[in-house]
Amino acid sequence: MIKDIHSSGKRKMAIARATLKQGSGLVRVNSILIDFVQPKISRLKLREPLILAGDVANKVDIDVKVSGGGITSQAEASRLAIAKALVDFTKSDKLKEVFLNYDRNLLVADVRRKEVAKPNRHGQARSHVQKSYR
Repeated sequence: MIKDIHSSGKRKMAIARATLKQGSGLVRVNSILIDFVQPKISRLKLREPLILAGDVANKVDIDVKVSGGGITSQAEASRLAIAKALVDFTKSDKLKEVFLNYDRNLLVADVRRKEVAKPNRHGQARSHVQKSYR
């Protein structure tokens, strides 16, 4: 018997936690089946690792809990968590290569974050104090 596999993915402020276990191919994001995720572009992003994995995706159930960020960053964080979980489940270098060749962000998190706002800059991160020469 195989244990549950837990993986996580981050994108901007969104954090996704995926749990993978043997099953019949159900994928849920925040308790919503992947077929009902809106908008459609997010649904397509979530399906990319499942399509690339092939029939392996039909043998497992994946439950993703995602919070923070916006719609797109939640979808990309979930996509990262799903891909990492599938690679951990199969322990296959071939699947890992397929993911990396298709899109590196399927397995490697994008580490860019919002720059922290500085004091006395009216809430901006890098703006300068306005000067008038007249």
